[in-house]
Order: sequence, then structure tokens, then C-alpha cells
Amino acid sequence: MQAIVCHELSGPAALRLDDVPEPRPGPGQVRIRVRACGVNFADSLITRGQYQKQPQPPFSPGFEVSGEVLELGSGVQGIAIGDRLIAMTAHGGYAQQVIADTKRCVPMPAAMSWEHGAAFPVVFGTSHVALSHRARLRPGETLVVHGASGGVGLTAVAIGKQLGATVIATANGPEKLEVARAHGADHLIDSSREDVRTRIKELTAGRGADVVYDPVGGDLFAASLRSIAFEGRLLVIGFAGGSVPQIPANHLLVKNVDVIGLNWPAYAELNPQVMTESFRTLIQWYLEGAIKPHVSATYPLKQAVDALNHLISRKSTGKVVITPD
Repeated sequence: MQAIVCHELSGPAALRLDDVPEPRPGPGQVRIRVRACGVNFADSLITRGQYQKQPQPPFSPGFEVSGEVLELGSGVQGIAIGDRLIAMTAHGGYAQQVIADTKRCVPMPAAMSWEHGAAFPVVFGTSHVALSHRARLRPGETLVVHGASGGVGLTAVAIGKQLGATVIATANGPEKLEVARAHGADHLIDSSREDVRTRIKELTAGRGADVVYDPVGGDLFAASLRSIAFEGRLLVIGFAGGSVPQIPANHLLVKNVDVIGLNWPAYAELNPQVMTESFRTLIQWYLEGAIKPHVSATYPLKQAVDALNHLISRKSTGKVVITPD
């Protein structure tokens, strides 16, 4: 089979298309024909040796796929050859086939396209667990979403609306903000030319945001701390802006602020019931038409490096997807 292989930990430039042996599933695993693979910012980190669970070369990136079951490992029950699955993988999705643990697989509805299936788990799963389980977002609260046109940001806008919040979206430029508006944002802030802290205060009549969803970090994190409401919750999702903020602990005391981290993949190992219940809710919302992945670009497998560079340059909106076939 063909796969995009990382040969050294020097970034996306080290990736190349290789012919490699077909993988074989172990106990409790399935072999999947990859129909589509979602592209994530973490794919860039893993090619640089900066991911929290870092494999050593050679390996293929890719954390989320949709496809059909080709082979069952020993002990697998409840899954049959030919079943359509969404799977979260430790890595390996940039390939024509991949191995996945069954506990990281979700049945894929017949009504869902391969591209939507691959674009679904990481971004929707992250945002739903973050907002519902970790931040306890309640109807009527105000939610600020930074990077609101990006992969996770756009899903946070949609899920925030589904949970009954008023959503303030920040993004860089009017075109990206219009994407956030189309997915339900109530108010828009152009972070490239407006003072984010001041605008949040204005839009909340001086009270501040109840919950802030931050996959960007840097200056936006600092602005969030200064524009959050009493007993507000600030979700640390990632650092797409490249700068990891340092938290002045005394600021947390003034308004009884919670700063909440989210390592979404950890739930698969440490508390899988949270992930299972989250996916059950999300799939139902998808079937009802309440949420829908926004796939802004698709690339063939041989152009996987271009797909990843398109994402990390922050030119994309929503999700970028690789289609191996």
C-alpha cells in the first residue's frame, strides 16, 4: 500500500509518499481501508517530535480517519468486515490502510460522507467535551471562541449555539468571520484590527465572558483573562498562535476564574465513557442536521504535505481532508 511516511523529526518537509507493507491488526484491533483522513495542527507537531505521545521515525501522521473494515484482529466483537467506521488513531492515518483499536472506533452513519466522517471526531469531540463536560457551559451564558473559523473553533461556535449560549467569535479578517457567522456566531470581533478585550467588554455590557474557548494562546489568552466574567472559565485548547502563555496566578483570584486544560485524546484511555457519551450526542445532532462539518479543502494522498502546509499557514477555514483514493 502507499503511505505518507515521516523519516526524520524535522517537520512536514520530511514527509514523502512510500510503498509500505500492509499492516496487520493485533488483538482488539481492526484494519481499515482509509477513505478519508482529517488533517490537524497536531500532525505538524508530531513531525517535529513535539507531540505528547511521540513515535519515532519512520511513521505516518494522521489521527482521524473514516473507512471500511478490511480485517479483524482476535477477540473483536460487534464489528464486521465491511462496516463503516470513524476511527481515532495514535498515528498512521496518512495512508491507504491503518490499524485502529476498537475502543477508538465509532460506527459511521450511512448518511455521513467519508469526508464528513474524517472531519468529525477530533474537532467536534474536542469542542463538545470542552464546553459541555469541562466548562459546564449553560444556556444563556456568553461564550467567546478564538480562532473561530478554524477546525476546532468553528465547531465550538456551532456547539456553543446548540448548548444555548450567546457566541462571540474572534478571527483574523472579515472573510473568516463570515464563516463563523454562517455557523451561528452572534457577534464578531476582527482580531487583526480590533481590541479584543475592549470589544468583549462592550458586547457584554462590561460583565465579560462566562466561558472563553482558546485554541490560539499568546496575546488572545492575555486579553481573555482581562475580559472574563466573575467565576468565568477559560478553556486552554491549544497554541496555534505559536506562543504558550504564562498565567499570572493573582489574576485568577480577583474574579474566581477557572483556567481549564483539555487533553481530549486522554479520555479514550482514562475515562472512555465521557468520549462514548459525547459521540452519541454528536452523531445524533449530525443526523438531526444541527451540526455539520465544514470541509474547506480536500487533497489526494500524494499532496498530503500541501494539505498540512495549507492548514498550518492558517489559510484554511474549518477542516482540511486527505482522500487516499
